Amino acid sequence: MEEGQVTVDGETHQLPEPFYVIATQNPVESEGAFPLPEAQLDRFVVKSSIGYPDADGEIELLRRRAGRVEQSPAVDRVLDETSVLELRETPETVRIDDDLLEYVADLARATREDRRVEVGVSPRGTQRLFEATRAQAVIRGREFVTPDDVKTVAEPVLAHRLVLTPDATVDAIPKRKVIREVLERVPVPTIAEETEA
Repeated sequence: MEEGQVTVDGETHQLPEPFYVIATQNPVESEGAFPLPEAQLDRFVVKSSIGYPDADGEIELLRRRAGRVEQSPAVDRVLDETSVLELRETPETVRIDDDLLEYVADLARATREDRRVEVGVSPRGTQRLFEATRAQAVIRGREFVTPDDVKTVAEPVLAHRLVLTPDATVDAIPKRKVIREVLERVPVPTIAEETEA
């Protein structure tokens, strides 16, 4: 994933740009499948849980299933490759002030000091939080990062990177709960209003 290449039958192939790895995990009926090691999990920027659809969503699934014979599922292209590459570069232009850089680092460091955590967020995870925070600012139409951007992406970016202690695992402590509590403990920087000169 990190090198942008894949090896099949001893032959290495470069992956095209843009290239993304998206993986799924089914917590039920996972016989024969094994959890990814922490080093591999750490390479995924975000881990998200979809859950069940709401009532309208489930009815829509049934409608689509009922109409499966009449029409094939189709996907239309929304962006071309050039647009995706340009969009991927946009977060690089987003400003993040030093106090927010410290906040991002403090959150990651706080996971390493939590008594329920055996292995906290790695420096790679800190960098991914930084990147996801800038992307969140872009999604919100801003050229700068706010503490809310950091808080919005912290759980899905950091939780899967934690390795809990055996006691926390036995107590079934959710990793996302650990991140929520870290967010409550770490002081949030205040944003000074810019004044006109």
